[in-house]
Amino acid sequence: MTKRIIGLTGGIATGKTTVANYLASAYDLPILDADIYARDAVSTGSPILDAIAQRYGEQILLPDGSLNRQKLGEIIFNRQDERNWVEELIHPYVRDRFLKAITQSPLPTLVLVVPLLFEAEMTNLVTEIWVVRCSQEQQLQRLIQRNHLNTEQAKARIHSQLSLEEKVARADIVLDNSFTLEALLKQVDVALKAN
Repeated sequence: MTKRIIGLTGGIATGKTTVANYLASAYDLPILDADIYARDAVSTGSPILDAIAQRYGEQILLPDGSLNRQKLGEIIFNRQDERNWVEELIHPYVRDRFLKAITQSPLPTLVLVVPLLFEAEMTNLVTEIWVVRCSQEQQLQRLIQRNHLNTEQAKARIHSQLSLEEKVARADIVLDNSFTLEALLKQVDVALKAN
């Protein structure tokens, strides 16, 4: 049996989580989330967190010894070289977790939510690529609202990723989240039945 492995990606704040939640609730599909694996990678006491603390000093940690995500974000979203360094630590860990989960799952269809699917070169883990998109204005406004960022901070995060246009060009399925939730979910229904 060949597994159907959907790589769900898109820009930051375009609606990946909405699509993933719908696939889980409406279709009972297992969702494997790169962000959750990435958080595990830097959990308190992990070798990756130790390496980050050695590089940036103790101020990168919160009083309880966990990662100060906000402080790390300020560093990596303003310096490409530092973002590359951190990603080189985390991406292999995330890839390993995905491979284990794919290998161990008896289910015919899996959904991998990978915001940096292209950037982390993980396209070879999936059998099809779904990209969630919306307009640039919507993306910016959603990100500012969701993460309580100013315009400059939000733009830095958006520009740290491959452009939406490039992601769309490499997609098997494009889900347009510029309109209503209902319109988005209908596209998901069609995409899932397409294969």
